[in-house]
Amino acid sequence: MKTVIHWFRRDLRIMDNTALCEAASNASTVVCVYILSDWASGHRWTGAMRQEFLCGCLASLDANLRTIGGSLLIRQGDPVTTLLALAEETGASAIYLNRDPDPHGRKVEEQLAAKSGRIEIRAFKDACVHERDEVLTATQTPFRVFTPYSKAWNKLPKVSPRPKIKALISPSLAGEELPAISHWNLKPEGQILPSGEKAARERLKTFLQNGLSHYGERRNFPASESTSRISQDLRFGLLSIREVVAKTSEKAASLPHAGRSNAEKFLSELIWREFYMNILWHYPEVLEHEFNPKYRGMSWPGKRSDFERWCQGQTGFPIVDAAMRQLNATGTMHNRTRMITAMFLTKDLHLDWRLGESYFMQKLVDGEIASNNGGWQWSAGTGADAAPYFRIQNPWTQTLRYDSDGTYIKKWIPELRDVPATQLCEPPPAGTKLHPSYPLPIVNHSEARDITLQLFKDFV
Repeated sequence: MKTVIHWFRRDLRIMDNTALCEAASNASTVVCVYILSDWASGHRWTGAMRQEFLCGCLASLDANLRTIGGSLLIRQGDPVTTLLALAEETGASAIYLNRDPDPHGRKVEEQLAAKSGRIEIRAFKDACVHERDEVLTATQTPFRVFTPYSKAWNKLPKVSPRPKIKALISPSLAGEELPAISHWNLKPEGQILPSGEKAARERLKTFLQNGLSHYGERRNFPASESTSRISQDLRFGLLSIREVVAKTSEKAASLPHAGRSNAEKFLSELIWREFYMNILWHYPEVLEHEFNPKYRGMSWPGKRSDFERWCQGQTGFPIVDAAMRQLNATGTMHNRTRMITAMFLTKDLHLDWRLGESYFMQKLVDGEIASNNGGWQWSAGTGADAAPYFRIQNPWTQTLRYDSDGTYIKKWIPELRDVPATQLCEPPPAGTKLHPSYPLPIVNHSEARDITLQLFKDFV
């Protein structure tokens, strides 16, 4: 009987899981393992709400594996040492895994391959439809701009999702219990979305039925339920990106012209996700440095106290504060308000984008290193954008355009619920508060904008 290991990481599902399907096809026994990290209390790239979501995903995965005859083994420690020890313990001849698109995961994969000895390491593409060197320019170089990347991505053939695994045999082994967030010395911080593969599939089904045909028209309004809400499901691999693309394309084909255009906008957002993963693969230095080399070393003279007020949702700019309070309470934030809050931090408060990038990663349930970094650098004017630093959003006009009736703001800032919506769309008169318990605007947007333009001009 041939035994192999499948190492779960960011592929916490049994449907259309590339490495798991291959492992089940090539061995009679599959050891399904997840390795817990051993950090505690604080981490640069994650926080309590994402770890709580992860715990729910692992419990769901174990239950799903049991329905087909398998089970999830939980171990803890250094992944390379733990996996090789597990292979020795079980007599496994190979370790199957889906490749990680991030530099941190890639480093572990390289270390595992270097130390594996007789153990075969089989790594598969799973997090992306197209990864690494599959989407290149005519001169075989990486794309640095989205639109031509998107056109090239669309031209490539797409792999169909795999059928569901019907049966799996996993050995009975001693391991850790399914974790709670206390494992990392963390406590619950907010009200997160339901986790697990079933909940993810329900979100996708609901969006395809009710949201896809209007997505492009409604996606920018944060008070509406018009987005897919599946970003955390793609991050943890509760859904296969192949299945999402295939079902989106299938649904789009049944829609009238306007509906197809809306569906294409959603597909474009999925391509943005892969574009940022492609950038991170070819330019891993973006995690520490500006993507655009000419802005490396630029100073950000903002005050730390302003950063704290931004984090707390106490800047006096209602659309910014509503978004930050939503993030802190739920681990989620609408895409439009992610742009607004990021541009506000960098171009109104003149604070380093890396501060905001790290804070988002610690709070967001869907925290995806590549997309988060790409979005922050785009907003800061240092990233992959044809119109970089001089794109500066005005929070007041953004409110007028996307939350003119104040529904979103009033949901997250209760002290402003009785303030007329028109007053939320423009700066209050000098020295006048919108509400006695709500702060004055922390800066004058027009003046801050002029400072930003001068900062960039002076540096270049």
